[in-house]
Amino acid sequence: MSFKAAAVQMCSGVDPARNVEMMAKLVREAAAQGATYIQTPEMTGAIQRDRTGPRSVLKHEADDIIVREAANLAGELGVYLHIGSTPIALADGKIANRGFLFGPDGVKICDYDKIHMFDVDLENGESWRESAAYRPGATARVADLSFGKLGFSICYDVRFPELFRQQAVVGAEIMSVPAAFTKQTGEAHWEILLRARAIENGFFVIAAAQAGKHEDGRETFGHSMIVDPWGRVLAEAGPTGEGVIVADIDTAAVHRARAKIPNLKNARSFVLDEVTPTGKGGVAA
Repeated sequence: MSFKAAAVQMCSGVDPARNVEMMAKLVREAAAQGATYIQTPEMTGAIQRDRTGPRSVLKHEADDIIVREAANLAGELGVYLHIGSTPIALADGKIANRGFLFGPDGVKICDYDKIHMFDVDLENGESWRESAAYRPGATARVADLSFGKLGFSICYDVRFPELFRQQAVVGAEIMSVPAAFTKQTGEAHWEILLRARAIENGFFVIAAAQAGKHEDGRETFGHSMIVDPWGRVLAEAGPTGEGVIVADIDTAAVHRARAKIPNLKNARSFVLDEVTPTGKGGVAA
């Protein structure tokens, strides 16, 4: 199955109303270029470092402005619209970092809550504790769509290859990695990780990213990217600024790559033996 995919690059701020206007403009631009699957980045609706700030503007899913506008756009344009993620208020006071996929009829197909929380301390002094406000998801998901099987992840999930492998094993042909990578980690690992996940699993990777300096003071890496199953970068955005990248996706390339390097088929279970030396060159039995 061949189709045109788009990754939308944004620089979301703290106001969901302003962000939804930019999202709609870019989604329309992607559709005008012929894209039938359009992905937006992580935290499309709001990026806010202050953990108390988001709760004043966030809504439950049924009332969320991004969710409502995305459903309308998908139906109006006749496209699959994938909101990479947006913060959604939960009944227990926590927030879900939740992605949404809408079909060409404007109906929600499924959602996905980010599983792995970004709890890290970086060398430049940045410290992040996503789990302090967000509730992690517990369910991986693959959607069987008209153009192929789409797997889901969000940002930090990309560092956990077992999530990607399990989705590949059940047939995922395209993997989504919407993100808001920090500038420091993006410079070090963004492209390497995306290409590695594509090569390891023999599928396409589509990664819409946040880019530039945000209202809350953070800086994200940008470089939205579409990678083929052989690890080749088909399209890439710049380090800053909103925009759209598009690429032609042919899922037959997935099966060609997996035929050449059948590592999914060749995988074997094994036992891990942790060896403890006994001294003088000996090994404990």
